[in-house]
Amino acid sequence: MNRTEQGIAKYLGEDCLHFLQTVRIGIAGAGGLGSNCAMHLVRSGFKQFTIADFDRIEESNLNRQFYFMEQVGMSKVEALCENLRNINPDLDTIKHVQTVSRENMLELFGECDVIIEAFDDAASKKALVETFLPTDKLLVSASGMGGAGNSDEIKTRRVRDNFYIVGDMKTECNAETPPFSPRVTICAAKQADIVLSHYLNKFQNQNNEE
Repeated sequence: MNRTEQGIAKYLGEDCLHFLQTVRIGIAGAGGLGSNCAMHLVRSGFKQFTIADFDRIEESNLNRQFYFMEQVGMSKVEALCENLRNINPDLDTIKHVQTVSRENMLELFGECDVIIEAFDDAASKKALVETFLPTDKLLVSASGMGGAGNSDEIKTRRVRDNFYIVGDMKTECNAETPPFSPRVTICAAKQADIVLSHYLNKFQNQNNEE
């Protein structure tokens, strides 16, 4: 284990950390939700990631996304993997610098155990849910995180055993309610917390059965 993993193992235990490191997590969209959620998951001990996004970093992204000034103009996928490796240099990352569509979602994320939905537009969100809801993969989506204040309205809703939605379900990101860091990153952290809790429970249940 490297130094980061040794530090995380102090909280999880080595066996639990090794269990989390067998999980592959798909990050569908590397913006405010996806980049911050991935950061939280790496800090939680997860090691295998498949990340897909076509976009490049702009100055307007720096108010809420896990990027830095010198990375403006870079591919978000490339920059995110670079930043995540600054936390844990031994990550196993699969990078897709391309648009995620209904036609290629299954190909891009089919080998993942978890899918984090982190898109900006409703049509892509709907397509991802429709593609992976019938599977046994853990699917974590988000809806409603624009503006500032009322952060206690951002809730976690369990729709099915394998499907969760995080957000206030109403406040879109637009000119009147822009995407600010606090509420966006609250949603991203809640998405990561769902994944961590799910696999900690799974690890505990496996140990109890033994």
